[in-house]
Amino acid sequence: MDGFSLQTPEQVAKSLAARFKAVRLAKGWKQATLAERSGISLASLRRFEASGRVSFQHLLALAFALNRLDDFEALLQAPRPSSMAELEAAEKRPTRRRGRV
Repeated sequence: MDGFSLQTPEQVAKSLAARFKAVRLAKGWKQATLAERSGISLASLRRFEASGRVSFQHLLALAFALNRLDDFEALLQAPRPSSMAELEAAEKRPTRRRGRV
């Protein structure tokens, strides 16, 4: 997506927290249950659900506990070629090498 977002990072974080909470509730889990299964503190989970603030590591731990870690695989994927010319151009690009030759 090359445009601009109509949401702020804070709004996205709160929306994500609400979705995590909805998944937790759909499983019938209390906050303490998810905190224990994910290995994060109850206070961290409560802060996340209330404000959207959480470390990336804790976010992944929560997703793993909720069996939703695979949802992160789609983030920031390289765009798929939309034409044969783009596909051929991508194959011709040299691989970047690190270090001296």
